[in-house]
Amino acid sequence: MIVDCHTHIDCTHEDVDMSEHLAATETVDVCMVLAGTNGDSQDINKRLSGYVSKHPQKMVGFAFVEPTKDNISIKNLTGLKEKLGLKGVVLYCASCGFHPAHSRAMRFYESAESLGIPVFFHNTGHLGPQAVLQFAQPFLLDEIAGRFPALKIIIGTMGVPFVEQTLSLVAKHKNVYADLTIMPQSVWQVYNTVVAAHERGVMDKLLFGSGFPSSNAGQCIETLLGFNKLFADMDLPTVPRDSIRGIIERNTLELLGIKKQR
Repeated sequence: MIVDCHTHIDCTHEDVDMSEHLAATETVDVCMVLAGTNGDSQDINKRLSGYVSKHPQKMVGFAFVEPTKDNISIKNLTGLKEKLGLKGVVLYCASCGFHPAHSRAMRFYESAESLGIPVFFHNTGHLGPQAVLQFAQPFLLDEIAGRFPALKIIIGTMGVPFVEQTLSLVAKHKNVYADLTIMPQSVWQVYNTVVAAHERGVMDKLLFGSGFPSSNAGQCIETLLGFNKLFADMDLPTVPRDSIRGIIERNTLELLGIKKQR
């Protein structure tokens, strides 16, 4: 099974963006669709639910929650999961300007853990000038992972530019995974990230992602399968092909305890 753990849609431009997203999912068996921050969280999550519910075998939705502002009661989280059919939550700590271990966020993690809701930390990418880069550092999740060992945590895009912190965290905690969303055009970054993960012995903690619309799954899979040829003429370290395929074919839904809608 090929699961793309990192895709986005813009729910404010439904017809165009959603048709492009649907076309981009043809390469994979399942994709996780992360809600964005462009609007009121309740409206965003309802629109996302409406989209993924049309493709229950293909898509798994992750709701946008801002713990320092939203009502984070177990009742509301249960509603996201049971009424809207959204299976996880995505947090934008840097963009929304809150510390991952904020007291209200910690209460949210407690509720998420009790309900078996995985949390995707999306703290990298195209950060605006108002974003707090300090809150994007993966080591800030150490306390969270330790206090809530049953909470499944995904660090988006390898925590770039803090990749070493990400590798340390996934090596330390069984409940922490890293999203290997790559940019096929940035082959040197891809190479160094994968080699570093292999040398740290954490290849089994990496999840395949495309970052759509930044890139698509087909391009990312092609880049990974050709990994050892990227710099073949430079006599650089290689990574076993089976380990590379393991990332692409990893059953991310099973690892995160997610069951698709029927």
